[in-house]
Amino acid sequence: MHALDVLGDPVRRRIVELLAEREHAAGEVVAVIAPEFGITQSAVSQHLKVLRDRGFATVRAEGTRRVYAVDPRPLADVDAWLDRFRRFWEPHLDALATEIVRGKRARKQRR
Repeated sequence: MHALDVLGDPVRRRIVELLAEREHAAGEVVAVIAPEFGITQSAVSQHLKVLRDRGFATVRAEGTRRVYAVDPRPLADVDAWLDRFRRFWEPHLDALATEIVRGKRARKQRR
């Protein structure tokens, strides 16, 4: 399964976003994801398993809790795939940066 196939699912994508913020116990992930997507604890657990099996998440035991964290290594596949398309938006970002500098300079001159 390609990294984009894993992240193509909105539930898994949201879990990765959540784990990117900080580590979360499985119960904390369920508490956020289940109400957002209207799915059961079991369904969230299955998504966590897919993320773990595909290398997007790590898990460690902390007493009786399972604590999940994002593993950024598979995201390199996504980055490599996106690399072919960066040329479409990078010039626009460069132009935006230039306009921001111009705006700051103009505000400074008005003061």
